Amino acid sequence: MLRRTILAAARSQRTRQLVTQAPVSRTVVRRFVAGGTVDDAVRVTRQLVDTGLAVSLDHLGEDTTAEAQAKTATAAYLELLERLRTGGLTGGAELSVKLSAIGLLLDPSMACENARAISEAADKAGTTVTIDMEESKTTDATLEIVRELRSDFPTLGLVLQAYLRRTEADCREFAYAGSRVRLCKGAYKEPEPVAFQDKLEVDRSYVRSLNVLMAGEGYPMLATHDPRLIAIADERAKWYDRAANTYEYQLLYGVRPDEQRRLAAADETVRVYVPYGDQWYAYLMRRLAERPANVAFFLRSLASKG
Repeated sequence: MLRRTILAAARSQRTRQLVTQAPVSRTVVRRFVAGGTVDDAVRVTRQLVDTGLAVSLDHLGEDTTAEAQAKTATAAYLELLERLRTGGLTGGAELSVKLSAIGLLLDPSMACENARAISEAADKAGTTVTIDMEESKTTDATLEIVRELRSDFPTLGLVLQAYLRRTEADCREFAYAGSRVRLCKGAYKEPEPVAFQDKLEVDRSYVRSLNVLMAGEGYPMLATHDPRLIAIADERAKWYDRAANTYEYQLLYGVRPDEQRRLAAADETVRVYVPYGDQWYAYLMRRLAERPANVAFFLRSLASKG
């Protein structure tokens, strides 16, 4: 019930206004967001890379409703890539791109061309891109764009969400050699016919999908903070005799940093998902919905500032 309430708030313009205008909100959000500028993104990336962690950078923004906004978002990624290149950081950092931020809801062909421009720039800079997955209504269009772009950019990453009932089958399609797939639980509000509603069912779907990816020939990117799922992933890696460089763990910036360091110290590849930019509201709401501990942290921060 709490999760559904928070996800509903993520779509409420009134709640968005109240939260984003509260001075304390920007203080709290620093735990989960690198900052508002490309300078912040580069600074945090360097800090993480220097401690042995890899990074995936997301310029916050989604559900773009104007072509000019899509062009601005695309330009932001191109600027970021140039800064990473000149800073010598592309060896440890890639990009995460939401297609709705670069025009998917306006015109899928526009989003595809913008994603192509970002992918070309990433390739020249010596890094790559992962295409984020969003609401289920965009899943087919997202997968079609990934299929098209992978003909030119075979290292282009893809995200699949375990709470969707279709995901195990999608994992089977994309578990081929060279295919980079990030598996996460999913953080959008979806109807019962499309997505599992019960946490245990989502966890079971995650494990089934994890099994498919680890048994396949691709490169699984296991996005979870759940200790039990991390332990299962570790067991499956041993079962399928996978070397540490044939898969990776992904965790969110600001969430379980001790676990990030623990995994890295165990010679696992760990990539931290680092968002930046001013459009942080929807992202924050999804983080709060994912873990009750995040809600408690947010409320404690509000109380301490009151």
